[in-house]
Amino acid sequence: MSTKAVVSLATGLEDPEKVTVAMLMAVGAAETGRDTVVFAAKEAVRLALEGTAVGTACAGCPTLPSLMERFAAAGGRWFVCPICVEAKQLDAGQLIGNAELAGTIPLWNWIGDEGATTFSY
Repeated sequence: MSTKAVVSLATGLEDPEKVTVAMLMAVGAAETGRDTVVFAAKEAVRLALEGTAVGTACAGCPTLPSLMERFAAAGGRWFVCPICVEAKQLDAGQLIGNAELAGTIPLWNWIGDEGATTFSY
């Protein structure tokens, strides 16, 4: 069984509930000891910028900042689509500490031969 998890996220704050569910899945994987990457594409790349993942999606939901903090504290990483960042003219220098520009080939290299459990949002 793989000890790696990938949460593919293409949704940003236009659907905060979907982001919350994706982050709950990523936090759960990381906090239970899996090497975990959130692969951010499309609008989700904005979430990996300092100060963007804010708010609470619903009553009773954890805040996005708390989920981001828990994910980082558990060793979770963000691979942020460089094509999406460039297309949106975002400043890659504003990426959060556990995020890096990394596209599909770096993601496949990270997954390696052992594979990974994947979730897509």
